[in-house]
Amino acid sequence: MVDLYEFIADVPDFPEEGIVFKDITPLLAHPEAFLQAIDEMAAPYLESGVDMVVGIESRGFLLAGSVAERIGAGVGLVRKAGKLPRKCVSVTYDLEYGSDSLEIHEDAFEAASRVLIVDDVLATGGTLVASKDLIEKAGGQVVGATMLMELTFLEGRERFDGPLHAVLVY
Repeated sequence: MVDLYEFIADVPDFPEEGIVFKDITPLLAHPEAFLQAIDEMAAPYLESGVDMVVGIESRGFLLAGSVAERIGAGVGLVRKAGKLPRKCVSVTYDLEYGSDSLEIHEDAFEAASRVLIVDDVLATGGTLVASKDLIEKAGGQVVGATMLMELTFLEGRERFDGPLHAVLVY
């Protein structure tokens, strides 16, 4: 076992002054750390009957496929508006300064599919809550979410109604 915290690089003043960005790319580049992180993300859901693991654009895609492989589930994608080629359902959600939209294919789930949401970082929770709403709008049943990292000071967990697991907690 490796200390996964050692593979997160702090980048001061990115993307703007005063913010310390938590860069996960060193963890992704290290095979042992990456595989351990995936195992830890998947562990709480191994026996949960998940049918589909949905990754949130874009770093969530990198993790969702590997988590799905561990669980024995399919993979779905939550994307920004206009990126998916077939008929979609969408949600619009508020950001700190404005709004954004997310989409998923209208036929992404079979009836009552059990869905696990995967992303790299839980911050304010806006994208996670919007993704949950989107999945439910498309007919999926969200059983929980698993994150590589949670920034607790932004209180995103309080916005999410359901089981939530984070491997690294700051």
